[in-house]
Amino acid sequence: MSEITGAQIRASRALLRWTAEDLAKAASTGVMTIRRAEAEDGRPSITAANLKLIKMTLEDAGIEFIPENGGGAGVRFKKPR
Repeated sequence: MSEITGAQIRASRALLRWTAEDLAKAASTGVMTIRRAEAEDGRPSITAANLKLIKMTLEDAGIEFIPENGGGAGVRFKKPR
């Protein structure tokens, strides 16, 4: 699994117009876990299992994570099929 950052999680929620509560419910995790993950710009200090759940939930909702490629890591909507 490629790592995602707290900043990417915050940006993903903004694109989806989700609250932390919305993401927690969709990922079947606690709101405090979401808040802890988003508190850091870098790699969140949460368990790998929770980070994977959050990433998969956001990807299922249509988010694509962009790795750092000279311009910094980011997010965008997936291209419609």
